[in-house]
Amino acid sequence: MSRLKISAISYLNTAPLLWDFEHAEAGAAIDFDISYTIPSACAEALRAGTADIGIIPAAAYATVPDLLIIPDVAIAARRAVRSILLVSKRPVDPTLNDQSLNDQSLNDRRWEQVRTVALDTSSMTSVALAKILFAKWLGGARDYRPMAPNLEAMLSACDAALLIGDPALQVDRTRYFTLDLAEEWIARTGKSFVFAFWAIRRQALAGQNARAIAEFFKKSRDHGISPKNLETIAQEWAPRLGLSVELIRVYLTHHIHYYLDPPCLEGLALYYRLGAEVGALPKPRELRFV
Repeated sequence: MSRLKISAISYLNTAPLLWDFEHAEAGAAIDFDISYTIPSACAEALRAGTADIGIIPAAAYATVPDLLIIPDVAIAARRAVRSILLVSKRPVDPTLNDQSLNDQSLNDRRWEQVRTVALDTSSMTSVALAKILFAKWLGGARDYRPMAPNLEAMLSACDAALLIGDPALQVDRTRYFTLDLAEEWIARTGKSFVFAFWAIRRQALAGQNARAIAEFFKKSRDHGISPKNLETIAQEWAPRLGLSVELIRVYLTHHIHYYLDPPCLEGLALYYRLGAEVGALPKPRELRFV
């Protein structure tokens, strides 16, 4: 069997998924070559054929032909995710102090004031999610401006900024008004949200054992989320990100859901449908699995 090329993401939330590949367990190091990039570039690597397998943004699935999804493995959320944030400077509109408004009304009023939004160019799925939330529930489309994920520069140019991944975890949320996009999606729809999953080019499976490949990725996830290995990840990443071990431990165990289970598939189908309705995503296509 030829070695398969993996395009992966160097974010904290992917570390459990890559456990076996990075620790040479289950023979993974023999069968795969891994390179690291940002989420949006993973899909481009699959499109260009420079990678065989990638952890792609959910939004990218409809844009790259002939992809098969590795089942049961995802980066998803069933509650606030913490690492996908809309961030704005605290509003000064005095009407927001109106005590007659409930929390949801205050939340909506604050975001209705936002006219321009800087969108993290690292992202695809979260960009589409932000557009869905604005279009459906937060007052309509905004002036969106793609920018590199530098919060200071983004907020100098725009009223609000979308940040994903590790930069979002590092935001001092006492200084800004923030909206957790997963939490908002779940509150509005009652559905889980899927940010990314593993996909493989159909052509790359020629001569390969597809079932064995899928099992590699499931086992790597299972090993990575074991308590012992999660603790190792937390200890390694805390100084890297300048965050506490406890924050990372809670993030990985309570905020990220690593299974592409039926509730996540339901949320994914709704995301694709609403994304197409508001023009943030192409027309959805059938999910095909390895």
